[in-house]
Amino acid sequence: MNISKKEQHWDKTKSLTVKTLIAWAIVAFVINFFGETLNGSFPGAYFMAGMGSQIFFAILVFWFASRQNAIDEEFDLHEK
Repeated sequence: MNISKKEQHWDKTKSLTVKTLIAWAIVAFVINFFGETLNGSFPGAYFMAGMGSQIFFAILVFWFASRQNAIDEEFDLHEK
């Protein structure tokens, strides 16, 4: 594998990591920031948003793993 392919692989991996961290930060911090507002209309809204964010995080982990696997296969670095 030459240097340019390694750099391309690393660039795609960094991009995927940044996208994942941005999605995580938005869900983790925005829900907590607006917690009092969510409870204004429905008493259990904050609790339900917290549970929904945990489900989102689980889905995010599987999405990240599948996308990273696709990147690894594209550059022939996948597990055999």
